[in-house]
Amino acid sequence: MKTKSLLTGVALALSLNLAAPLQAAETIKAVVIDGYPAKAMWVKEFSGFFIPEVDKRLAEAGNYKMDWQESYGGSIVKPKGVLEGIKLGLGDIGIVTTIFHSSKLPSQALSAVTPFIAADARVVATAVDEIAREFPTMQAEFEKQNQVYLATGVVLDTYQVFSRTPVKSVADLEGGKVAGAGMNLRYLEGIEGAAGVRGGLTDFYTMLQTGLVDHAMLWPEAAKTFKIAEVAPHMLKVDLGAVNSKTVTVNADFWKKLPEEVQNVLTEVALDYRDHVASVAMDRAAESVAAYEAAGGTVTEMDAAERSAWASAMPNIAKEWAENLDKTGGAGTDMLNSYMAKLKAAGFEPTRDWAAE
Repeated sequence: MKTKSLLTGVALALSLNLAAPLQAAETIKAVVIDGYPAKAMWVKEFSGFFIPEVDKRLAEAGNYKMDWQESYGGSIVKPKGVLEGIKLGLGDIGIVTTIFHSSKLPSQALSAVTPFIAADARVVATAVDEIAREFPTMQAEFEKQNQVYLATGVVLDTYQVFSRTPVKSVADLEGGKVAGAGMNLRYLEGIEGAAGVRGGLTDFYTMLQTGLVDHAMLWPEAAKTFKIAEVAPHMLKVDLGAVNSKTVTVNADFWKKLPEEVQNVLTEVALDYRDHVASVAMDRAAESVAAYEAAGGTVTEMDAAERSAWASAMPNIAKEWAENLDKTGGAGTDMLNSYMAKLKAAGFEPTRDWAAE
């Protein structure tokens, strides 16, 4: 009888345990913002890579799941408003286009002030992100904006020059108006009569179409996505270089409330997103040039001597950048030296060694 009672008790306990519902994963709401449209490559990959990868890793443990609320294309913030939007909590996580914020995020201009070196998004993304982790300056700048830095992104293989009229040399840019997004406008210094006109990627088509500018500095994948061949059918292949322009950040108040497990997953996936986006940029580079040509565009490669002359004619904007950071305790010179060393170690010989002068 005792054995029968014991077995009955075990069976009852098992049946009750099986009948009990599994503990539900805690749901965490996260508002994702970017002012650029969903078709922009980095936004598309955030939605199609970053978010599913976070979901997959959280599901493995089963403790948490995310309720993603994605808002792109200006419904919450414009392209230049992501930094402020994350700071104020209008979004919990977002992709900051750092080239719009040279005064608040000066250290993020590192690759922008060192043109004519590396036309490889993967190398630049890794180098800049390593600098951000080796030196406190970059992350501290985001902390001042009430944000936690996750990873730097490079979405362009290299800046090229797209024009309304045929261009073959620096002389064809003299006296022209050139659209750019920020620091890259300084590349025009040294070109006689060239005037930079600041604008965002979503503005370039109209700026070229209306004649507000004669040329624009952007990259082939963006030229394909935004149909630039229709208004600027001439590309000068000058390989100004890859530039970090996107940083994934999280509102600091939101971050503090997140469980450590979720923080760890977001941090890990941000690094994978960094590498993924850079690889996508490089994979699409050649096909984007082909698509540009198929749409009626022509490509002219700049002579190596012309390219070198352009680089030499510029003021040393990297040295200026480093010295300005040094004055604020930002270790700009050390960051510049380290960055140049990383690019050289990766096999890139600079057209101009910005740190050596």
